[in-house]
Amino acid sequence: MSKSWTRSKLARVTPGSQPKPRANIYVDGFNLYYGALKNTAYKWLDLDTLFRTLLPSYNINRIRYFSARISGRAGNPQAPSRQATYLRALRTLPNVTIHLGHFLASEVYMPLAQPPSTGPKTVKVIKTEEKGAMSTWLPT
Repeated sequence: MSKSWTRSKLARVTPGSQPKPRANIYVDGFNLYYGALKNTAYKWLDLDTLFRTLLPSYNINRIRYFSARISGRAGNPQAPSRQATYLRALRTLPNVTIHLGHFLASEVYMPLAQPPSTGPKTVKVIKTEEKGAMSTWLPT
């Protein structure tokens, strides 16, 4: 048994207790933002603190954050700059790694939520999808 292993195990175990299980966290940044954070005050999450709070009975081993660089759009030209700032902040967390894929944008027709009784039932939209960042890291 190496001394480093022994010290790290002793640091996590109190007399009469079992060591905490380790957890590796995989975060889909696109779904985190659009599913939980957009239009809230909670955009600048410290992911390490978040998961240590949510999973207190685990030792958080690593956090892998998956996303893609975004581009500015009409009405939100500063979005890429804000994202770059957040990614720089995440890089300061020692157990967080960032994995970037890319976005695919395509024009598609989507049904209207409340179509009028007369007229078109669909509308042409720009559909954006994140591709490639997470698929290479997930177990198959």
